[in-house]
Amino acid sequence: MFRLWAREFKNNKMLRDITVCNDKDDTRTHKVFDAMDEICSAFDLAKPLWLDNIVEDFRLHATARFYQDSFIEPVEFDFLEIRVIEEDDQ
Repeated sequence: MFRLWAREFKNNKMLRDITVCNDKDDTRTHKVFDAMDEICSAFDLAKPLWLDNIVEDFRLHATARFYQDSFIEPVEFDFLEIRVIEEDDQ
């Protein structure tokens, strides 16, 4: 099972969160992008850009933060944080 937790923050307070589960037999990258599609749909957001620093943080720590500079349209929060909270060992 693969689970990704996403949270929106503004002024150091969590506005809302969602956990996305995926048990498909797919690559980690595909699972992450599928989860991001679901998160953006649920939060009514445009898909964020994966800037180099975000990719590196996610690769090293399984956590990433998307700030306003990652979105084409203005957002109503300070940042969107995603974190892998469960991952099958493969």
